[in-house]
Amino acid sequence: MKRIHKLPDHLVNQIAAGEVVERPASALKEMLENSLDSGASKITVDLAQGGIKLIRVTDNGSGITADDLPLALDRHATSKIASLDDLEQVGTLGFRGEGLASVASVSRLTLTSRPADSSHAYQIIAIDGQLHPVEPAAHATGTSVEVVDLYFNTPARRKFLKSENTEYAHCEATFERIALAHPQVEFLLRHNGKVIWRLPAQDLADRVAALLGKDFISEAIAVETSAGSMTLSGFIGSPTYSKASRDAQYFYVNGRFVRDKTAQHALRQAYRDVLHHDRHPVYALFLSMDPAGVDVNVHPTKIEVRFRESQAIHQFLFHSINKALAATTAGSSAPVPAQGEINQNAPTSSNAAAPQAALFPPRAPLSTATSGSSASGHTPVRPFSYQQQSIPLHVAREAIGTYDKMFSGLREEESRHALPANTPVLDQLPAMLSPAQLQALPQASEGIPPLGFALAQLHGVYILSQCEDGLIVVDMHAAHERIVYERLKTALEADTIPMQPLLLPVSFAADRMEVATVHEHGEQMKQLGVELAPLSPTQIAVRGVPVWLQDGNPVDLARAVLKDVREFGLSQVLTERRNELLATMACHGAVRANRQLTLTEMNALLRDMENTERSNQCNHGRPTWSRLGMKDLDNLFMRGR
Repeated sequence: MKRIHKLPDHLVNQIAAGEVVERPASALKEMLENSLDSGASKITVDLAQGGIKLIRVTDNGSGITADDLPLALDRHATSKIASLDDLEQVGTLGFRGEGLASVASVSRLTLTSRPADSSHAYQIIAIDGQLHPVEPAAHATGTSVEVVDLYFNTPARRKFLKSENTEYAHCEATFERIALAHPQVEFLLRHNGKVIWRLPAQDLADRVAALLGKDFISEAIAVETSAGSMTLSGFIGSPTYSKASRDAQYFYVNGRFVRDKTAQHALRQAYRDVLHHDRHPVYALFLSMDPAGVDVNVHPTKIEVRFRESQAIHQFLFHSINKALAATTAGSSAPVPAQGEINQNAPTSSNAAAPQAALFPPRAPLSTATSGSSASGHTPVRPFSYQQQSIPLHVAREAIGTYDKMFSGLREEESRHALPANTPVLDQLPAMLSPAQLQALPQASEGIPPLGFALAQLHGVYILSQCEDGLIVVDMHAAHERIVYERLKTALEADTIPMQPLLLPVSFAADRMEVATVHEHGEQMKQLGVELAPLSPTQIAVRGVPVWLQDGNPVDLARAVLKDVREFGLSQVLTERRNELLATMACHGAVRANRQLTLTEMNALLRDMENTERSNQCNHGRPTWSRLGMKDLDNLFMRGR
């Protein structure tokens, strides 16, 4: 029988390090929080090999005295709390006193510091958790923490680290989260000797614009509300500025970045009726409240918190954001022209001119009284009335004649009015349909396919098809999406989705996580028929796409694949989440609205639907087609009553 015994301090430190220091970004977070708690106004971060080889954080804070240096690397030694009352209302970012001790137990750490009232600095070195004597050193006022060879003494843990690009991406994300919440502090980030971020002390709007982009701040809605001891400030993206992922959501409680389910649900509810369900809002929000009302001692990484009055927090966040969104009105970004006015800044290219000419007939000449300039120097604009453009009758009758020929005998009372066989469009029928389709055209009702034959396209969204007994309306995007989805599933089950190399690769701007994902999984993603290659730290090239998606947008397709691979890992994407990813790929590759299809293409789509499993619904469960029988149509017009 084994006896209970106390673990040695060295082993205890390494167990704690497993909870606190998950990766280089975790160590960087602990070090940055200590610098901010010391009152630093300037912080410099140096990384090497994604933080695996080196992490150095230098600040100009209050510093640590020589006598306190050994305590700084001891477990549960801190200057930030002293009693249970202090723990229940923590006002600093760090408070447990085990961050540096955990980092020191799995690295070679050097701590150098000089208080403002000290004549020179002192340093202490810890290797594998063992402390060396305190020695004098040269250092400006402030503190410097240098961590070298993280996990050098625990090879098993080091094997779990990702590639250098991935680890650096996590470090940079940590740096940005902390820098965003403290715009009054100057930050500098260098990686492998190259300056990545240089952020001066600035106001919140400038800091948000620097880190989240000027396009976000230009579309953002400022939020500034308060209730009792709670204050919410920051910026939320307008409903038109949304993302496909939650990466650009920053929520802080008393300056600490957190992911809280209560806050996330409140914000999602506020956006509920103004945002598409597939999109996610963008925001940078800062909640200030009484520290006694929130418990930050919930998780070792302190990224989760627990509110004492969660319902009140939910209501405050929901009503604050809902009120800000309700203040926006349609056309607030650009004035809506009054009736009869024309936007003088509208596109004037030949592509835009044609549809505009059909919608807006030419104006009548201005009269002599109005043709001259007005007193203000501007030529007055004369309003005009909109007119419906008529369709020549013979065009409509030609289309009817074409399909009367196809469906001769269906309705004898209407077939008597069919056009003769020498109608011009009938002469062109072989050019419109393929030989296989010509052979399949029925001369009587017995051989009519279930979905009939296409008549026309409605508003670039629906296909109208005449079947044996009525009209079929097909959502062409939803139908094509299901067809492509089933083909992708069949191909991936066989082995690999066939890829179509692009003659000219398409490049797009990417964030650090997307580039790191391509570095790590680019070769394996070819199984999905997608070939990606990093061009630079901020650019990715699409070199190949699945053959069935070659007409889609390659950039949107690449981003969708990268998003799933990042969130769930490639192995899970190819197994448990395979169908979800293929459905997303099919959605990006399906024919889009307002794309004009020929009769050949429309009929080919109908035939593919008839031969595809589960083609009654698209990948999202929406119906792909609907039938209006002759009885339904007759009822609409009260025929036979």
